[in-house]
Amino acid sequence: MILAAGEGTRMQPLTLKRPKPMLPLGKQPMLSYSLAWLRYYGIRQIAVNLYHCPQVVIDYFGDGSGFGVQIRYSLEETMLGTAGGVKRLSYFFDDTFVLLYGDVLTDFDLGALMNFHFAKPSSPHLSLSLYHVANSWECGIVSLDGMGKVLHFIEKPPRETISSDLAFAGVLIMDHALLDYIPANIFYDFGRDLIPNLIRLGIPIYGWPLPDNSYLIDIGTPEKYLRVQQDWPTQRSRRFLQ
Repeated sequence: MILAAGEGTRMQPLTLKRPKPMLPLGKQPMLSYSLAWLRYYGIRQIAVNLYHCPQVVIDYFGDGSGFGVQIRYSLEETMLGTAGGVKRLSYFFDDTFVLLYGDVLTDFDLGALMNFHFAKPSSPHLSLSLYHVANSWECGIVSLDGMGKVLHFIEKPPRETISSDLAFAGVLIMDHALLDYIPANIFYDFGRDLIPNLIRLGIPIYGWPLPDNSYLIDIGTPEKYLRVQQDWPTQRSRRFLQ
């Protein structure tokens, strides 16, 4: 599933008439690269939740067949949050699934994250992709034990409390049974609600740091959008775009 319902308020006026994942990168919207990345790793059935300017996405991608995938859209009348949007699509998922935040652009080895997830004996469980950041106070910060299990997850912690530079990278793998822990029809967030609650309940969550040669950026500000315009074309050849 790709989360694409946000209004992209920090990116206005660029996002006044289109969702943030539809901002152009070269000749294509960013969302098309995310679809190509998922398709490369064998994922063909993809759900996308929409709220702000949904028709822009639907008109461009249609049912996904022109991009080698099948897309199911979930149009939210009111914003349900990252986890709430997933809960609304419970019927779509029949097994373990990948979740991607729509404003994240990456080329990391998704197959390696999948292998990491399925190698863990605990069931059900959640696996988070992680990366090192300098601005920890602006991210969801994770602390791990020696076995890679998440001990703490704090969304945008105060600077004086920061004890880790590992941040959630916006891609996770989730076992279907964990959907039962998300309440229906209310706004519910992964970082602020679901993940801290799972930790309190003792539900296993594991963290997988990205390899150093991975490219990842969340297009959350005009400055980051400018940066990706400059560095994306010069990155190493991406297998999933070939």
